[in-house]
Amino acid sequence: MLVIVAPGQGAQTPGFLSPWLELPGFRDRLSAWSEIAKLDLVAYGTTAEAEEIRDTAVAQPLLVAAALAAFEELGVTADLVAGHSVGEFAAAALAGVITADQAVSLVAERGRAMAEAAAVTATGMTAVLGGVDVLDALAKHGLTPANNNGAGQIVAGGTLEQLEALQADPPQRARLRALAVAGAFHTHHMAPAVERLRAAAADVAPADPAIRLLSNADGAVVMSGRDALDRMVNQVSNPVRWDLCMETMAREAGETPVTMIELLPGGTLTGLAKRGLPGSVTVALKTPADLTPALDAAKEAIK
Repeated sequence: MLVIVAPGQGAQTPGFLSPWLELPGFRDRLSAWSEIAKLDLVAYGTTAEAEEIRDTAVAQPLLVAAALAAFEELGVTADLVAGHSVGEFAAAALAGVITADQAVSLVAERGRAMAEAAAVTATGMTAVLGGVDVLDALAKHGLTPANNNGAGQIVAGGTLEQLEALQADPPQRARLRALAVAGAFHTHHMAPAVERLRAAAADVAPADPAIRLLSNADGAVVMSGRDALDRMVNQVSNPVRWDLCMETMAREAGETPVTMIELLPGGTLTGLAKRGLPGSVTVALKTPADLTPALDAAKEAIK
């Protein structure tokens, strides 16, 4: 079974788009989406510093546009698609629920709204890797398990003070890593952004998914375009259950192995799949050189 996934915020790195701009038409796509997002996505993906692309209002449209452009270069049809957090909007476009232009437009508004919500209180996110009684430890410090990524990784979201308390008193046998994000996404701190995004989505007429599309809310296969869009709006202030998405991938694949291609800038979700989906074949799109092994893996998966 061929699964195509789109990464979420934090996957961006300075200059990650540079080698892709050498491909015919790639710059033109990014320039067109820059007009929609009202941001120079080409500049942000090539010459901007890490702190500039850490800005939520920049990172989100940059990531979705990059994923969509890489998908067009790939040119294959998946059996199932999913996206992590903001990557859900790219996945929805792949499934035909919304257009690529609508995905970029909605995500630009999502990013602005979430950046404004994050400015109200100093918040952040920390990955908790491994550990014992992790959920109890988060509850003790008033933190939200904002992402349950499976493979022993839970991301905590909350105020900087709460995260500092977690660093000082971590779960037993856990490793903690602060994430390069500018707020506590998928927590109650993002509630003001939900209404902003809902208003922006009001004029969008979604289509039902043409291929299987998974929801971050519960890992379910979403059958209705309206349901998919509503779920993506509500997901802004609710935890991401990527662990359940991977469980659904395994269940949908049955006896066949999962072949996962992670769109640009890939690496995070394929890394989780290597641990959470034993026996899976994974390819992460990082540079144009990765297109050939991705196409080879796709052809093998759809034989």
